[in-house]
Amino acid sequence: MTRPVCVLVGAPGSGKTTVGQALAAALGVGFRDTDHDIAQIAGKPIPEIFVDEGEEHFRALERDAVAAALTSYDGVVALGGGAVLAEETRAALAGQTVIYLSVELPDAIKRVGLGAGRPLLALNPRATLRHLLEQRRPLYTEVATHTVITDGRSAAEVTAEIRTLLGR
Repeated sequence: MTRPVCVLVGAPGSGKTTVGQALAAALGVGFRDTDHDIAQIAGKPIPEIFVDEGEEHFRALERDAVAAALTSYDGVVALGGGAVLAEETRAALAGQTVIYLSVELPDAIKRVGLGAGRPLLALNPRATLRHLLEQRRPLYTEVATHTVITDGRSAAEVTAEIRTLLGR
């Protein structure tokens, strides 16, 4: 069975896509974002999936996309911020090298803005993002092999730390 070099988890604005692309390039492997996979499969952007079919439908697509990526991809994989909410996903992450990109509220807001294109942040983005960070942090920690603090750091600095942790 094929498995990723590492899996990146974290809240919106933690840098999963930016760091994931930089890390994959530095390691000479591919990069895969499960949110992109979901949009491809559904044939529409994630905000439209939420509006048209609802969050439950999106989460089902997400569980399938994550399971596929974890068993068939050998590069760097970034999971959507809420992927760890699914018990099946947390179980599937056992035995994987999981990097939790930790971010605090001020940096997350600077990076994501106040919710453009992010369905869960559409209403009261600051309060919602604070709630998501508090709700999901224990789950990110539970699945993490390593935790990397991203606050106040460039993607290059975070990428260098992950390469050290991976021994690459």
